[in-house]
Amino acid sequence: MSTDRITMIRERLDAALSPTQIDIIDESAKHAGHAGAKGGGGHFIVTLISGNFSGKSLIERHRMVYDALGDAMQSEIHALSINAKAPEEI
Repeated sequence: MSTDRITMIRERLDAALSPTQIDIIDESAKHAGHAGAKGGGGHFIVTLISGNFSGKSLIERHRMVYDALGDAMQSEIHALSINAKAPEEI
């Protein structure tokens, strides 16, 4: 199941943001048993480098990621930590 979620996250972010780098870490096992995890949603850390983030504020970048993930934020993902950078920031 976790591999399926990572694949889904990667595909949605690739399609929407064309990142030059994407790293996804599943930390769901660390949160097993807590209230939010009971609904089945996973805990993930996402690091993205994308030209689409150039000139965008942190809030705008996070909104772009949330928009790309769409309905998965309501079911498949319980918690998401986002590190979003433009190529010129690395």
